[in-house]
Amino acid sequence: MSNARLLHLVVATSLLLASGATAALAGTSDAQATAVAVDDFSYIDTSGEPADQAAAHQRRLESFMAALRGEFGSDGRFQLVASSCAANCASDRPGFAERLRAASQDGANILVVGKIHKMSTLVQWARLAAIDTGSGDIVLEKLFTFRGDNDEAWQRAEAFVSEELRAGLAATPVLPTPIAAPARVKLAVFPFELDDTSASAETAGETSSDAKGLAETTDAIRDVLSQSGRYQMIDVGTAGAAGNPALHDCSGCDATIALGLGAEQSLVGVIRRVSRTEYIVGFQLRDTQSGKVIASADSGLRMGANYSWSRGARRLVRDHLLEDQQ
Repeated sequence: MSNARLLHLVVATSLLLASGATAALAGTSDAQATAVAVDDFSYIDTSGEPADQAAAHQRRLESFMAALRGEFGSDGRFQLVASSCAANCASDRPGFAERLRAASQDGANILVVGKIHKMSTLVQWARLAAIDTGSGDIVLEKLFTFRGDNDEAWQRAEAFVSEELRAGLAATPVLPTPIAAPARVKLAVFPFELDDTSASAETAGETSSDAKGLAETTDAIRDVLSQSGRYQMIDVGTAGAAGNPALHDCSGCDATIALGLGAEQSLVGVIRRVSRTEYIVGFQLRDTQSGKVIASADSGLRMGANYSWSRGARRLVRDHLLEDQQ
């Protein structure tokens, strides 16, 4: 084959990984531009040539990347997304997972990565992959080889690689990047408290079974709120523990305590015992910055002893906090 053809495709095989991966990427509208981030390619020279060509290779690689990004940016089938990883990734040489996460956060559906390897004086390889930022699946992979190591050879290689890559991606349906879930609210859930107005309150006081019922109720509410995906539980330590002033009757002092713990919101719950088998459960949710009540509710009179408090509290929080805020 003539050396005039400085670009020679030895392997132009698209490895569209297993059909399951492609099938999982359900199609989008043909008119919808795919958001693409193009990572800087790496370069390695194992040709063994005596001359130090590092500076020339770096310059050609930078020109290669600029041209590739420019062609993605001017192709109406794609929306070029500038990667923030170079400025914001934690390490000087971020790993693949960090780069993929950064591309997703920047709004890219696809991250293009690559490596160019100089094998000998005249032969270089370029291996490229396109990765879906939502699933992490490789949706397109190609291996090219080109001959020559001068400006013209690199320019012809870039033009061919760009055309093949964009054509391959245009034929590969890609889901839009899922919208990131909102950050969880930092929530301090203080231990539920007992307000006993039953006839036996003065004589019986708070029993060990009452303490167990309150602890189970607190744990149940923390679990249901954490599992909702909306809240991040903040450790309250001994705040609100038995022996401390009652938080349900301190005019919002819980918000100040929770703010000091790093929480954005605070929740105080109370079991008001009417009789040994009747109770009312209530809660208040406050913004820790302003102290304002965001949500509050009580269950109305419920039947059951202390073993049933957690069940009543879970239902109240689900009905009047989680469902009301959907």
